[in-house]
Amino acid sequence: MPLYEHVMIARQDLSNSQAEGLIEHFGAVLADNDGKLVDSEYWGVKTMAYKINKNRKGHYAFLRTDAPAAAVQEMERLMRLHEDVMRVLTIKVDEHAEGPSVQMQKRDDREGRRERR
Repeated sequence: MPLYEHVMIARQDLSNSQAEGLIEHFGAVLADNDGKLVDSEYWGVKTMAYKINKNRKGHYAFLRTDAPAAAVQEMERLMRLHEDVMRVLTIKVDEHAEGPSVQMQKRDDREGRRERR
């Protein structure tokens, strides 16, 4: 089956558990359509470059999926209809990268820095 990567932005007024619940919900949609959610990462609340629907921030999530095209189309259709999801980006990839995404690696690098004087 084809491999896809998705980045989803949800509204800023959701709680962290609600945003992570969206990931589980859309993973279940894929499972119902013969696909599977390989990996997911919750990136947290981040400031966007411009306002979307009067929101300056949003909950970002990253999904790696292994699903047929019909399952991905159904998931994207439900994401567009869902009132809490503002934007979705889907990219078809040849293979999934091992380990955490670049966003999560950046967060890990910050923890290893020494303090300023």
